[in-house]
Amino acid sequence: MRSVAAPIVPIFKTRTQAEILAAVYLRPRHDWTLASLARDLGVAPSTLHAEVHRLIDAQLITSTEIGRSHVLRANSGHPLFRPVTEILSYMYGPRTIISEEFAGIPGTERLLIFGSWAARHAGNPGPVPHDIDILVVGEVDRAALYAAADRAQERIGMPVNPVLASTRRWNAEADALIRQIRSAPVIDLTAEIHT
Repeated sequence: MRSVAAPIVPIFKTRTQAEILAAVYLRPRHDWTLASLARDLGVAPSTLHAEVHRLIDAQLITSTEIGRSHVLRANSGHPLFRPVTEILSYMYGPRTIISEEFAGIPGTERLLIFGSWAARHAGNPGPVPHDIDILVVGEVDRAALYAAADRAQERIGMPVNPVLASTRRWNAEADALIRQIRSAPVIDLTAEIHT
């Protein structure tokens, strides 16, 4: 008797696909269109088109027609919804959570994730990160900064270490930490907190 292969669920086949799933699954109450998803990920809608349709075909995301737009959402009824969400939370969650928690802090000019988390996200080999290093550039109230870090730490489940730098310090060539951050992988969340 010949066996028939089960259809393969297309998850994490490409980085773009993982980022689509992360955006949709980690913000399950958010309604997405192809255009809004492309803006959020910083890519052209044409880049996402085929990936989104594969995810719709696999029933990992749903598409509902509202007027001329197709609204995309995570399919919370899919049997893989919870495990995929957990994996995505580990892989991409800090970016989303840190953006949300630090977005409301007045005076923030720049927000970066640096250190081991950014290095692993960029594909650099090394040990699994046990904390997340954040650089906030601007004239920011320290109490608000640490309160945001505490909230993010609670949600992520690992330490969030904020570093505050003035604009002058960020622009200085002499600061060793700033030179190190500039020369290594970073995840720039600045655009996300200013939208």
